[in-house]
Amino acid sequence: MTLDELRNLDPKDVGNWPMAAQIGLIVTVFAVLIFGGYFYVWSSQMEELETGLAKEEQLKKDFIDKKSKAINLDAYRQQLQEIQQSFGALLRQLPNKSEMESLLTEINQAGVGRGLFFELFKPGLEVKTSEFAELPIDIRISGSYHDLAAFVSDVAQLSRIVTLSNLQLVSTKDPEVISMQAIAKTYRSLDEAELQAMHQAALDAKKKQK
Repeated sequence: MTLDELRNLDPKDVGNWPMAAQIGLIVTVFAVLIFGGYFYVWSSQMEELETGLAKEEQLKKDFIDKKSKAINLDAYRQQLQEIQQSFGALLRQLPNKSEMESLLTEINQAGVGRGLFFELFKPGLEVKTSEFAELPIDIRISGSYHDLAAFVSDVAQLSRIVTLSNLQLVSTKDPEVISMQAIAKTYRSLDEAELQAMHQAALDAKKKQK
């Protein structure tokens, strides 16, 4: 059909339109309906469908993860028990409050026994956790490199847990003497009163958060 023929079509007499014009009108109306339906109805439904599919995938993943944990629950419990036993063994290696003084003496004797000279041996403030207390000790000690290395080894082999950190070696006027600065950290177990106080403090903190 030509453009003039299309212009001469009577919109009130569609039934008498040529077949090609009627088919074109049907196709146009159908396309408008499809587009309108998609824009006003189907697009939101498609979004909901995509959201539902994504949620389904996440639920499947969560199910598989929980199923895996359920299957390995006994192994997890056994692992947790072993960790608790190991942690308990470490806690039993910690001195109590009354034994701390003897431990500090042991650290001091480890240096003196190697012929080292303590320029500084200053315990700091304790830092308490829910399980133990950490005591930092600032030390500055001087002697030969060999004796200092032996001192570090002796401290590591003490019956109680002692760590050395922030190690700094400084040369002195004597080429055979080195000054070592470090922080020795030792730990002790909390007594019953301290454990109860820590537990009460944790409960009070939770109440404040609520």
